[in-house]
Amino acid sequence: MKPFEILSALPQWSGLGPDAIVDLPAFALPCRLGDESATLVLGATHPADTISLSIRLEDEPHVLSLARSPRFKELDAIWDSRADVPEPILLALVEKDAGPLLQLVENAVRRQLKLVGLAGAESPDAPVLFAQVADIVFSLTRSATVTAALGSLRNLDLTYESIRSVTLPALTEYAAFSLTSLEASGLSIGDAVLLPEMGTVPARLVVDGRFAVDANGVTRYNAGDLVHVFDATAKEFTLGELFDAVETPHPVAATPSGALRLVADGKTLAVGRLDRLGDQSAFIVEVPASSH
Repeated sequence: MKPFEILSALPQWSGLGPDAIVDLPAFALPCRLGDESATLVLGATHPADTISLSIRLEDEPHVLSLARSPRFKELDAIWDSRADVPEPILLALVEKDAGPLLQLVENAVRRQLKLVGLAGAESPDAPVLFAQVADIVFSLTRSATVTAALGSLRNLDLTYESIRSVTLPALTEYAAFSLTSLEASGLSIGDAVLLPEMGTVPARLVVDGRFAVDANGVTRYNAGDLVHVFDATAKEFTLGELFDAVETPHPVAATPSGALRLVADGKTLAVGRLDRLGDQSAFIVEVPASSH
């Protein structure tokens, strides 16, 4: 699995709507500004001195406001006296200097952009997205169309600490094997369940009951119809560690350090410990399910 697939498999993330996603500090849309690779981020500083443009994104009217930028060379030269510049000339300079930005916005929202003219004073209550790409700061009126286009989990920076630090429960799975329902229901204190897989089948970490982490990376976890031997107590595993396991797979420590649980179909059959019977590992029942 890739990091984006992991995030998409978690209900707390997959359930986020576009508006919630664009409001996250981790929003970072890879894009192109002319011939340059760039990243569009939201929540930029609100510019006080701007040129406000009336645009249309297909049939939807919007206001796009540009802050002063050295990248806009000809606009920058007349910025302080722009009120004296005729509108057609000012719009021509905007199209010349800010053309790559207008194309970037068109590509980002996936709607054809048309420059209509200069915009009047905007209502202070109008919902606006403040953005920055390279050394350009601008704003765009916010609408369901815009947030629907931008608000994808794919547009989040998964290296952002607020995402990487999210914790999930994790259990080491030491063995998985078949056990009849009669055998499972008949477990009592002192019973030994042989575990021939221990030491021959690599252990793996099961994170949030959804992901299996082992030397092969991260895959979707499938418990199947087997009985599983887990740690009795879950530990915390961060999303960052899960993402790292995709890029740098490594074996999971296979020696239990505490109590174990015997689990089938998400239910605990018994709590016990690991021991040896002859030359084989065995799960020794200390607390059967009937005692819970």
